[in-house]
Amino acid sequence: MNVDVIVIGAGAAGLMCAASAAKRGRKVIVLDHANKPGKKILMSGGGRCNFTNLDIRPENYLSQNPHFCKSALSRYTQWDFIALVDEHGIPYHEKTQGQLFCDNKASDILNMLLEECHRANAAIHTSCAITQIQKDEHFQLETSLGHFSCDSLVIASGGLSIPTMGATGFGYQLAQQFGLHCLKTDAALVPFTLSDKNQHLAKSLSGLSLKVNATSKTKNFIDDLLFTHRGLSGPVILQLSNYWQLGESIEINLLPTQDIPTLADNWKQEKTKKELTSLLSHHLPKRFIQQYLSELCGFDLTKTISSYSAESIEQLSKHIHHWSITPSGTEGYRTAEVTSGGVNTDEISSKTFEAKKVPGLYFIGEVLDVTGWLGGFNFQWAWSSGWCAGQYV
Repeated sequence: MNVDVIVIGAGAAGLMCAASAAKRGRKVIVLDHANKPGKKILMSGGGRCNFTNLDIRPENYLSQNPHFCKSALSRYTQWDFIALVDEHGIPYHEKTQGQLFCDNKASDILNMLLEECHRANAAIHTSCAITQIQKDEHFQLETSLGHFSCDSLVIASGGLSIPTMGATGFGYQLAQQFGLHCLKTDAALVPFTLSDKNQHLAKSLSGLSLKVNATSKTKNFIDDLLFTHRGLSGPVILQLSNYWQLGESIEINLLPTQDIPTLADNWKQEKTKKELTSLLSHHLPKRFIQQYLSELCGFDLTKTISSYSAESIEQLSKHIHHWSITPSGTEGYRTAEVTSGGVNTDEISSKTFEAKKVPGLYFIGEVLDVTGWLGGFNFQWAWSSGWCAGQYV
C-alpha cells in the first residue's frame, strides 16, 4: 500500500500528527505494534490524564538545545489544545499548579484523538510489527501486515519508559540506521531508591506523604514527597530526578513553611509543659516524628521545650530543615514517566521536525531529546510537536 504519510506510534504525538496531516488532505496511516492505541494516555495521571498545563514555558523542558522546543510550543500552545478539548465537550479541572486533568477518564482524551483521526480519514493499524525500513525514492516498510510505502515517515514511537506497556528503543535504532546522532537516554520523572538506614526508614513509613522543599545540586522544588518501600517518590522527587546525577546528595526541608528555632522560641514563651513530640505533631505526622527524629536521628523528644539547650534546638533544626541523603539510584525505566535524552535535536528542524540529513523522515514527541517537567508538560510537547510536523509531512 502506498500512502503520503506513515506515522509509527499511536500514542499522543503520533495520533496528533496523523489527525493534523490528514486534515490537510494527506493520505495517512498510523502503525503501532501494540494491540490498542494510546495505552500510555490511558494510564496517565492516575487514569485521568494530566493533558496539559496552564503555564507552559520553554524553561519547563530539558534538552541539550534548550531553544529547540520554543518554536513548536509557541505555534501550538496549551490554549490550542484546551480549545480542542472544549470543542469535544470534555469536562476537566485544574488540580494544582496549573495541571489540567479530565473530570472523568483519560479515555476521553484518547477517544477525542481517535475521533479527530476518524473525521480526517487517517487509518490506524495496531498489532503491526515492523521488520524492515528502507529508503529509495520512497520509504519502504516491511511489516507483519504487509508492505507499505510512503513519501513522509514520522517516528512517534516514544522512549524506553514503562516497558510493560510495550516501550522499546525502536525510534533510536531507526535514527541511527539513517545516520542520526542519539544522546544517552535515562529514566526521567522517576522515584529514588535508598539504601541502609534510610531505606529502612522509607519502608517503615511507606505510604506517608509530606509537603517538602527538595534541593539537588542545580534545582529545588516544593511539592509532596511520598515514602515507598524502596525509597522516595511523589511529585517533588519525580521533578528533582530530572536534574539529579548518580552519586549526588539531595537536601530535604521537611517543614518548609515553618522555622524550628522560631517555633521553639514561641513554645518557650508560652511556657508550655507539653513534650516536644506533642508540639511537633501539630506540624508533622507523629509516626514520622517518632521514626525519623527519634529512631533514625537519635533525638530525645520526651522532654518539655524549656529543657532543650540552644545547641539542641539547632540540631533539631538541622534534622528537619536540612535532611541530606544520597539516593542509591532510581527505579529506572520500569516506573519512569518519560525518557530523557534521545534523538539529538541538532539533527532535526525545529520548524518542521524533519531530519536535516534525511528528507521525508520526521521525529516527534518523547523520542526526541526534549523532556518536560511533571504536570502535563510532556503531553503538551506531544501535542505541539505532533501538530507542527503534521503541517509539513
